[in-house]
Amino acid sequence: MIVCEQLTKQFVVGLRQRKVTVLQGLDLEVNAGEIFGFLGPNGAGKTTMIKILMGLIYPTSGRASLLGKPLGDVDVKRQIGFLPESPYFYDYLTADEFLLFYGQLFGTPRAELKRRIDELLTLVGLAKSRSLRLRRFSKGMLQRVGLAQALINDPQLVILDEPMSGLDPIGRKEVRDLILHLKERGKTVFFSSHILSDVETICNRVGILVRGQLREVGSVEELLGRYGDNTVEIIAEGLTGPPAERLRNMAAKIMITGARTWLRFDSEARVDEAVALIVNGGGRLVSLARQKGSLEDLFVKEVAQSDRADRP
Repeated sequence: MIVCEQLTKQFVVGLRQRKVTVLQGLDLEVNAGEIFGFLGPNGAGKTTMIKILMGLIYPTSGRASLLGKPLGDVDVKRQIGFLPESPYFYDYLTADEFLLFYGQLFGTPRAELKRRIDELLTLVGLAKSRSLRLRRFSKGMLQRVGLAQALINDPQLVILDEPMSGLDPIGRKEVRDLILHLKERGKTVFFSSHILSDVETICNRVGILVRGQLREVGSVEELLGRYGDNTVEIIAEGLTGPPAERLRNMAAKIMITGARTWLRFDSEARVDEAVALIVNGGGRLVSLARQKGSLEDLFVKEVAQSDRADRP
């Protein structure tokens, strides 16, 4: 659905015409029917990438295609839905009028468009607010009517720039559910975000963009399996004497609260030995749990490595 090959974008800024590279040699493929999360800190180049895909700006070098055709193909644009990060709404319109306006831009017959608007307003939970002017909508309601606008042409590919930004937990859940609903209908969803918990929950694959470079691409499970820090945490009670001292020397981290001792091991290599020491030393094993690294851990690590590489 999306193919990028060595996509690079530079801007010329300032009186000295200094060149700033925002995207650098980006290679990416997004498959049909998947939810792809495009991650990166503020300023990483996510919105620039999306603007290139939508034909709003042009790459300095490299190439990209959508649905197998070059960027800018008019027929392809009819099959794409787009919600920008900071959309502008004609706030004197009602939700009905707003969707009617955008639907007419696609040349959709009026009878079909009316049915489509009814379906979308129900889908995004705004059926009861359809006659309300947009200036009276909350941030969450505006985001939902924006999503309805992005779907008015029943697109095959939906591109969303920070669709959950500024939403409360209920609004974020509603957007997540809507994205999952689109996947169930066979749509492809590409969205940028820095809300990592949402991405980890719903995405088939993710890409991590740092300073204009795509650092990692893969499923959450693959990335955490390759780079995640897997640790084991043990909670025990009644540890005393030599066994307790030996456990303190074995564990990567230890914390004692009252009669309980919390131990963290950075690998499973010495866990069996630690359990034996607890049981044979007269203590009681309260819990043992494997703790897998999170997408947030990996994301922070990639950004930190980039910062260290840029230091003199």
